[in-house]
Amino acid sequence: MKQYNKFSKDLLNKLELILDKNFIFTNNEVLNEYSRDETENLSYPPEVLLKPGTSVEVSKIMKFAFDHNVPVTPIGARTGLSGGALSIHGGIGLSMERFNKIIKIDEDNLQLVVEPGVITQVLQEEVAKKGLYYAPDPASRGTCFIGGNIAENSGGPRAVKYGVTKDFVLNLEVVLPNGEIIQTGANTLKNSTGYNLTQLMVGSEGTLGIITKATLKLIPLPKLNKLILVPFKSALDACAAVSSIFKAGIVPSAMEFMERFAVEWTMKYIDDAHLAMKDDVEALLLIEVDGNNEELLFEEIQKIVEVVETHNCDDDILFAEDEAQKDQLWFIRRRIGEAVKANSIYKEEDTVVPRYRLPDLLKGVKEIGDNYGFKSVCYGHAGDGNLHVNIIKGDLSQEQWDNELPKAIREIFELTVSLGGTISGEHGIGLVQKPYMDIPFKSIELDIMRGVKKVFDPKNILNPYKIF
Repeated sequence: MKQYNKFSKDLLNKLELILDKNFIFTNNEVLNEYSRDETENLSYPPEVLLKPGTSVEVSKIMKFAFDHNVPVTPIGARTGLSGGALSIHGGIGLSMERFNKIIKIDEDNLQLVVEPGVITQVLQEEVAKKGLYYAPDPASRGTCFIGGNIAENSGGPRAVKYGVTKDFVLNLEVVLPNGEIIQTGANTLKNSTGYNLTQLMVGSEGTLGIITKATLKLIPLPKLNKLILVPFKSALDACAAVSSIFKAGIVPSAMEFMERFAVEWTMKYIDDAHLAMKDDVEALLLIEVDGNNEELLFEEIQKIVEVVETHNCDDDILFAEDEAQKDQLWFIRRRIGEAVKANSIYKEEDTVVPRYRLPDLLKGVKEIGDNYGFKSVCYGHAGDGNLHVNIIKGDLSQEQWDNELPKAIREIFELTVSLGGTISGEHGIGLVQKPYMDIPFKSIELDIMRGVKKVFDPKNILNPYKIF
């Protein structure tokens, strides 16, 4: 593994010529704060934390790091679940939180120019005021940054109808590891001019360049939506109903799967989370349709009900009657991850398969859990086959957790790939999933990716040893 230069007083003095010392932090309290994201309980503090505010400052910092062989880890809102923002080799932690401006909302072209430190929900609310819609909405949308969403190619509930982050990114301003600033594309809906550097950057997890500005596509804001909660006595029946809804010609704007335990833990650990469930309910589907025609939406909901009834759903389907009830249901769904984390030591795996294989994935995960003696709580974006598998430590010994669980996780990923899926749908690979990259990819495929990394970052200083 490559050796990097440690920070010295001389290097720190040189940094102060680049960035105002008010935005340079070396005290342990700040470094510890920026040593974590939401990945388990891992902590890797940088040696120095920098908070630049302009592309030029980022460029100068990267040139400094390149010249002095210092690793740099881009840090956003620290909501990630794969350890992508952890400074595992010390060096510079580069916080992007001062890049918090919405530069332009272009109503004529339905585009948005934004800095990477803007909170995703803030972005959505600002464009909604103008009747526009930015659809990707991860569960952490109230705190995560749009730059982190781009770096991880985030999805969320509405990806099933509208697509993930990559489907909304038109052009990026990026600072390369050597400090050069580039534009990756053009602010056009079509672009067949050379390699698609924009899409290469999306999902690259901060390993190829640092995003300092993004041009995003917007769409008209749907004016209406309807939301139902469908209980099932069998989780497998709930999963099987998903594909049938699409085969019936309905494309929901969201379709979320939740095991009973996930909902119960949320109500136990999260204030103001309330939902009545019958004792025999094992899983639920939260299904939304949206659009601009009330009558058409009602017809779609009725068709969905007809389909789920053929999959043995309970007859106690909840139709959200007003915005308050809709908000309560979405509140519960979005807080499940937080509730699971509060309940127990856990590991979350972000599996994704073709949606018709979802029942096979869920069944296999439970069987692997039985074989290794662990319980799992599953939920996720059923409409696009994305199942979040939360493995609970429970009564497992530390030896089992450290040595046996990785074998079980490998079996889960092997099952996922055998079903036509892959090992991350939206959380990324980062630090914690990189030991499993040999499952979805052959050696030649990994070598191509490593070659791309080397072209962008020949000294391997930018978020090093993530993904590979």
